[in-house]
Amino acid sequence: MDPARGRTHLSASRAMKAILRSALALGLALSCVSAVKREDFKTCSQSGFCTRNRAYADMAKETPNWASPFQLSPSSLRLQAGVLTGDLVNTQDKQPSPLPGLAFELHLLDNDAVRVRINERDPILPRYDGVQDTVLVKPYGLAKESTYQLNKDDDGSITIQYGSRNHCSLKVTPAPFKLEFFVDGVSTVILNEDGLLRFERLRKKQEGESDEGLVDQSPEGDVKIENTELEKKLEEGLWEERFKDNTDSKPRGPESFGMDISFPGINHVYGIPEHATSLSLKATKGPGAPYSEPYRLYNLDVFEYELDNPMALYGSVPFMLGHSKDSTAAVFWMNAAETWIDVEKNVENKSGGLLSWIKPKKQVSPTGTKTHWISESGILDLFVFLGPTQRDIFRQYSSLVGTTALPQAFSIAYHQCRWNYNTQQDVAEVDAGFDEHDIPYDVLWLDIEHTNGKRYFTWDEAKFPNPVDMQLGLEAKGRKMVTIIDPHIKKDDGYYVSKDGADLDLYIKNKDGESSFDGWCWPGSSQWIDFYNPKARDYWASQFSYDKYKGSTKTLFTWNDMNEPSVFSGPEITIPKDVLHYGNVEHRNVHNLYGTMFHSATAQGLIQRNETRQRPFVLSRAFYAGTQRYGAIWTGDNLANWEHLEAAAPMLLSVSISGIAFSGADVGGFFGNPDAELLTRWYQAGAFYPFFRAHAHLDSKRREPWLFGEPYTTQIREAIRTRYAYLPFWYTLFQEASVEGTPIMRPMFTEFPEDEDTFAIDDQYMVGNALLVKPVTKSGVTQSKVYFAGNEKWFDIKDYSSEQGPGAKNVASPANKIPVYQRAGTIVPKRERPRRSSKAMEHDPFTLVIALDSQGQASGRIYLDDGESFNYEKGDYILREFRVSSGVLSSHNVKETSHGQTSDFVKRLGALRIERLVILGSKTPLSKVNVAGRDVRVDCSPAPNGGDYVCTVKEPQVAVGEDFQLTFA
Repeated sequence: MDPARGRTHLSASRAMKAILRSALALGLALSCVSAVKREDFKTCSQSGFCTRNRAYADMAKETPNWASPFQLSPSSLRLQAGVLTGDLVNTQDKQPSPLPGLAFELHLLDNDAVRVRINERDPILPRYDGVQDTVLVKPYGLAKESTYQLNKDDDGSITIQYGSRNHCSLKVTPAPFKLEFFVDGVSTVILNEDGLLRFERLRKKQEGESDEGLVDQSPEGDVKIENTELEKKLEEGLWEERFKDNTDSKPRGPESFGMDISFPGINHVYGIPEHATSLSLKATKGPGAPYSEPYRLYNLDVFEYELDNPMALYGSVPFMLGHSKDSTAAVFWMNAAETWIDVEKNVENKSGGLLSWIKPKKQVSPTGTKTHWISESGILDLFVFLGPTQRDIFRQYSSLVGTTALPQAFSIAYHQCRWNYNTQQDVAEVDAGFDEHDIPYDVLWLDIEHTNGKRYFTWDEAKFPNPVDMQLGLEAKGRKMVTIIDPHIKKDDGYYVSKDGADLDLYIKNKDGESSFDGWCWPGSSQWIDFYNPKARDYWASQFSYDKYKGSTKTLFTWNDMNEPSVFSGPEITIPKDVLHYGNVEHRNVHNLYGTMFHSATAQGLIQRNETRQRPFVLSRAFYAGTQRYGAIWTGDNLANWEHLEAAAPMLLSVSISGIAFSGADVGGFFGNPDAELLTRWYQAGAFYPFFRAHAHLDSKRREPWLFGEPYTTQIREAIRTRYAYLPFWYTLFQEASVEGTPIMRPMFTEFPEDEDTFAIDDQYMVGNALLVKPVTKSGVTQSKVYFAGNEKWFDIKDYSSEQGPGAKNVASPANKIPVYQRAGTIVPKRERPRRSSKAMEHDPFTLVIALDSQGQASGRIYLDDGESFNYEKGDYILREFRVSSGVLSSHNVKETSHGQTSDFVKRLGALRIERLVILGSKTPLSKVNVAGRDVRVDCSPAPNGGDYVCTVKEPQVAVGEDFQLTFA
């Protein structure tokens, strides 16, 4: 939801507050017709530390023979138990007396990743180093000494060969400082190649020093740079910094740092969400760069966000993946402070030379991508992943920050939401409308208007007099409810949460460390729970118990919104950077993690409210690396237009490859009023998002799936039913993501890493390894251009016609469907009986769609459990692999060995039958199918566009949980 832009001060009179409340209401009324106010949000030139570090990079480029002033002291280097340590010295340090070098650490991890840390030695104040305590799931293991080898080179550098497959090496160059990573001898990642490492050490403000400061950060060399403008930029915003009506006191002074990271030979880099940009990140520097601003990572409430823009949005994941035909690598910059990232491409021209902006005096760089990372505070803490495959990288990364939590089964079905369903009667009528029109759904959502005056954990008793009965009515049909709970607490002594927060000292503090921060949000004057306080986290989790959250039941789940955090009266519509958290930690150090801490505490509350532990479902708007451990996210307050529908896919793909698999975009667009065609096309696309929810603004017209009439009701019903038919496939993918860290919604290049034509594709994508999805994102389209990768066939999931890869082809995309194809060589489980909810499907039989490849082979998996508890952790689940080879379909168990007996539940689950086999790509019509000596009827017909056959086997009389072999002939 969009914030109104009211401004207030803590000392405002009651009369002034009344006026501001009126302004707040007016702002809300106007919000749906206004666009993002870009002037509310900083550019790099308005951010002192971004300006300083970017100016440093510009000076480096303009200085002939530039070299980094940082050197590792060779005599200080020690490698012990997988950790290389040493002193990193700035040779141009102009302090009156030499300062101790920076502490350099390089950790060789047992998962083949490498961690690089740079921190101050003996600072006047400790730099914040607590991000690791929140983000890393557990202490990682270091590489065993038998898996790495150190060699000293003649030039004084050190080479370390490492990796479980002995395929990785890194070269440490002490002077000038540089780290270069190799895979099978090929340079893949380089740290500080361009010498942009810059580290502002904490210091005291000098007497008479202006806010701009007087410290010379530039190195000395043979040529003195006389660029006074750049010199001035190196001194901007060192101490107090103003933006519009707000002043950041910056009591610790300047403490930013930056470093360049190069990906030689790699022209496409991805990730660093959240931005409304293309999947393959566009350049922000260099000739012809589409953007002039760096990508910004700073969680903000940017309603009606602009497209094709690197400005910050709701979430931040500083993970970047680089990929080429020959190599794959990734980095994770583990810092939760405001961060900016420049991207620059080095591409060879047709004559074979390099672009003219590279000066002859400089060392010639290969083709590839250069990036420059800049953070405001904390320490430099970086992980490098070299794969060698993308799946390896996803596994390495997720082993550190965690995998996607296995969700409750209902949560991957369809969700119906708007701001707001107004009354209990409104809820009943919407619920009945789905049944009347025979459209399945699983969850109905209530926004902020369901509360008593924006007091969370309460109900408006006039509108919702019997919330328990309301939830029980939904539960009787297998449905759930979600209510919104935000982190701002209405300041009201009569509101028990507000009073508890004050009495127990649970709120974020002002910069004085004594008084609680007071700002404006939906309830008016509000305070924010400090989720860095362990006592506050425990308190928050306890509020979800049924005796405290009156009117809640076990089928009520939670939506965490506004958790960037959004503060209407704050700078950039968020909380000031100099407010304090538990332990006197400045908010600037942890800003991008605040929403995740809130998300975590809420999820814990939903787990502990039941005696028998149930999996939580919590949707969060703000996110950071590790958010996936607690629930789903969505892309925020989008618009009801074709452009935002088009932007949803690349945004979700960027989030997905950055570790957060459970994500979606508001179907239909949050702001505005989609026409029937746009809404229908968005449902058809949304049915293939991991998180599938329709949502709408308070001022938008009602748009439940049946309100536009025919043929749109039928088309939307079919899109939603398609999602339900594929729920067994989706659930299996979520289980894989929870174990392996693999994305569910995948860029084409993740499945076809050697096909360069896929590297920039972001208007189509894969769901798992089996389904190719091409949303229709333009009005009036009935033909879509689809790129079919690989050398095998692809089968339309509706009519089973096929297309042969590789190559782009125009295919039909009539109003009732979008192009979705199953990949040859895969087996996809489905449930095809229409029901009103996923719960009503749990005893239904299965269909296996078998798409044979050119060798007559195919494989796929199915995962099943009770869909709600944690019993799968003790072995209560089924994981089967189906495989076709040499004319035989077999099923076998791939579940990890369980030491206990198989539970009765798993036995009942495994007894569910497979009622139908659909075999695609058979070169000849099958005449006989045999199971355990029994012949089973098979019906075959020519495929719609010829060339092969579609064969159907009904009632093969096999169970989903048993071993079997079925022979085709």
